Amino acid sequence: MKVLLTGGAGYIGSTTATALEQAGHSPIVLDSLVRGPRAFVGDRPFYEGDVGDPGLLRRMLSDHPDIDAVLHMAALIEVPESVREPVRYYRENVAASLELADTLAGAEHGPRRLVFSSSASVYAPADDFEVHEHSPLAPASPYARTKQMMEQVLTDVAAASDLRVVNLRYFNPIGAAPDLSSGMHARTPSHVLGQLVLAARGEVDAFRLTGTDLPTRDGTGLRDFVDVWDLARAHVRALERFDDLTDDAAPSTVVNLGTGRGTTVRELVSAFETVTGLTVPLVEAGPRPGDLVGAFANVDRAADLLDWRAELSVEDGIDSAIAWARRRHEILGHA
Repeated sequence: MKVLLTGGAGYIGSTTATALEQAGHSPIVLDSLVRGPRAFVGDRPFYEGDVGDPGLLRRMLSDHPDIDAVLHMAALIEVPESVREPVRYYRENVAASLELADTLAGAEHGPRRLVFSSSASVYAPADDFEVHEHSPLAPASPYARTKQMMEQVLTDVAAASDLRVVNLRYFNPIGAAPDLSSGMHARTPSHVLGQLVLAARGEVDAFRLTGTDLPTRDGTGLRDFVDVWDLARAHVRALERFDDLTDDAAPSTVVNLGTGRGTTVRELVSAFETVTGLTVPLVEAGPRPGDLVGAFANVDRAADLLDWRAELSVEDGIDSAIAWARRRHEILGHA
């Protein structure tokens, strides 16, 4: 299967490209390189540009008329940044994605399968922290609202055309590709595990434990930390089973991707110290703008529809993240 992969130079996108190749598929990468590094593309077929550029999209479809499906991962993803710069997030995550949907729906012979990278941040808080695909939605940041908006846009486009859509709601990715060809690439990552690595390596003074009086078992935020390689495998399953997931009566669907277990941030710190043998200096602080108490995924639907469950543990993710941090300079230099 030939797959157009938007955001394929990013953390999850590049790992998914590796998983696609290992499964015998061929990714064609589209990325603006605004955030993702060129090194993560490797020698894959690559187009540098914006997903909202209809001319570029049409050229890609013309160059590769045998593209079978699209994985749409291109997006800005930092919650606090989205609070500070909402217009940028709506422009990049919604307006540009709308151009992609319009181009695909209007293409006479273009791919009719679209897998969209959505987010668990669209869910409303749940008393027991478990959320399933029909749980109430209440996105609490501009970033989260862009994901909910695009799910609705794609649902409407699918209902009005022969485009079919699978929305994958990610929980909290951690870790690196098993071959350490890619990982969290930002020099100062916003992800909690990336911040822990920096603190443990002495690259920042301390890890900021944001939110310590939340209604969880230890007062810190609760997350469903899913290994990025498990997420990548789930995309392969979604593509390979796509035609069984949607039909004319249900042209779009939603699937959670998580482990089905909640881990608090304080528990993650403890696991990190156990895996690494290091003591992480902590500074407690209030929650960041747009932060949520958290949730974990009900993953029954992923098991039923994709025959997929997360196989790697939080400890596995910590271990590969540390290994990637040691190798990052080799891959990315001073970037």
